[in-house]
Amino acid sequence: MSTTSTDVVKFSVEVITLPVSDIDRALRFYVDQAGFALDVDYVPNDFFRVVQLTPPGSGCSIQIGKGLTDALPGSLRNIYLVVTDLQAARRRLLECGVEVSAIRHKFPVDAWNGSFEAGLDPARRDYASFADFSDADGNRWVLQERGYRNC
Repeated sequence: MSTTSTDVVKFSVEVITLPVSDIDRALRFYVDQAGFALDVDYVPNDFFRVVQLTPPGSGCSIQIGKGLTDALPGSLRNIYLVVTDLQAARRRLLECGVEVSAIRHKFPVDAWNGSFEAGLDPARRDYASFADFSDADGNRWVLQERGYRNC
């Protein structure tokens, strides 16, 4: 890339490939329990299948399938789903049968040293409160709250 160019190049993450062991089980989990929209389920032959799913309100999708990746099922960690209301997002997932961790927040937030305390950040600061869930293969997602007061 030229350092003299004045052109701005924009990069956008649009798809993350998620390694799963059972495509149909993962499809049911992400649609029926996690609430993702099914965008594509394409099977042109016995060796390839791509299923694309998008979380509600997201500009980035995930793909699961056959012939997409050689990564081990369950090997993705800490894929962030940023939500405006962590309590509501956690409650909805629990109601749909997803096991979600308890909510925790960074402590102390202003001089964070890697510690957490139970519950939401008392001031509901952006990026300070979290919960986790995993799919059946162990791919782990992190729910993180941002914009609670801007709703």
